Amino acid sequence: MRAAIAGDGRAYQAFLTGVTPHLRALALNGCDRFGAPKGEAEDVVQEVLLAVHLKRGTWDPDRPIGPWLSAIVRNKLIDALRRRGRRTNVPIEHVVDILTANETADATTDLGDAERLIARLRPPQDEIVRLSLQGKDAREMAGRLDMSEGAVRVALHRALKTLAKLYRSGVDEDE
Repeated sequence: MRAAIAGDGRAYQAFLTGVTPHLRALALNGCDRFGAPKGEAEDVVQEVLLAVHLKRGTWDPDRPIGPWLSAIVRNKLIDALRRRGRRTNVPIEHVVDILTANETADATTDLGDAERLIARLRPPQDEIVRLSLQGKDAREMAGRLDMSEGAVRVALHRALKTLAKLYRSGVDEDE
């Protein structure tokens, strides 16, 4: 992670690849501990990876990374449990016959879907998300967009909440 923060993209990719199984184990353990379906663990892992990407600049390189990651997993698990509330989960085996799999989905489709969701954001949120995905930190975005760092962080947080809501609701740009 130290090399990644210094701008080494390969080190960042290696870090994310190496840490994902650990994050998955923590999320599965948390789901077991709190009685959440194991299927929620993968959603938590994805949210953790996004949070790590967006907040990597907040990690203190003089401290161990494990507790920092564990705190993010814990917080994302709590968020997932709060969102879940008292909903009832139906095992997939009961509805598998009515589900259709999109076997043609690939990375290009996923990127297109992400871009369509980002395009639904209002300025400057759309630009902030794009800059964040390019690895820009709040200071760089603030300078580029003539905003304060705090305003950039708030706008990014709100944009990510909006994207998550759009994604969960299955909103399509044609609607």
